[in-house]
Amino acid sequence: MSTPPQFDDDFLAGFEALIRWRRDVRRFRRDPVPREIINAVLDLAQLSPSVGNSQPWRFVSVGSAAKRDAVKRNFLDCNADALAEQSPDRVAAYARLKLEGIDAAPVQFAVFCDRNTRQGHGLGSRTMLEALDYSVVTMISILWLAARSRGLGVGWVSILDPARITRDLGAPASHKFIAYLCIGWPQEEHLEPELARSGWQERTEIGRFVHHT
Repeated sequence: MSTPPQFDDDFLAGFEALIRWRRDVRRFRRDPVPREIINAVLDLAQLSPSVGNSQPWRFVSVGSAAKRDAVKRNFLDCNADALAEQSPDRVAAYARLKLEGIDAAPVQFAVFCDRNTRQGHGLGSRTMLEALDYSVVTMISILWLAARSRGLGVGWVSILDPARITRDLGAPASHKFIAYLCIGWPQEEHLEPELARSGWQERTEIGRFVHHT
């Protein structure tokens, strides 16, 4: 049996600051990120909990210009469709948003869920297959905080066609696309989310989402 660590007030204040400063970054410097920092972030992400200890996350490192160009074209097509679906009073605001960092982010990962993984022996996922997907999302949250603690920013690009990116990156058909992550040093630092700063959407107080029975 291990002795649990003791977290003092300074640590708790720092942890709260880390969470508050965790931003969805879209504007990156092009400076490279040392491989040892990325490896340290990925090592911490591997400690994330997963259903049945299955660790179903699979990373595709997207480094070639051709692959990044394919991802960018995917984004541009999907973003044009999303713009066309906005209500007339939101079109101009949507068009002004910076929604991805594919052009500049030095590190980019497509993250998939291996729904056919044998690790974990199906524990906890036979009745809820999507628990594997949730495990990947939980891992991404840990990765995000680990990256931010080292001064890195992370941007989650979700305006993408999953089937197309799976095909373009040569991922197995059994792998479900979960996220496209851009990672690098932020051009600027902000406490408030960009969507709040731009007037797109403010945060809602947590009490609005808690229901008592």
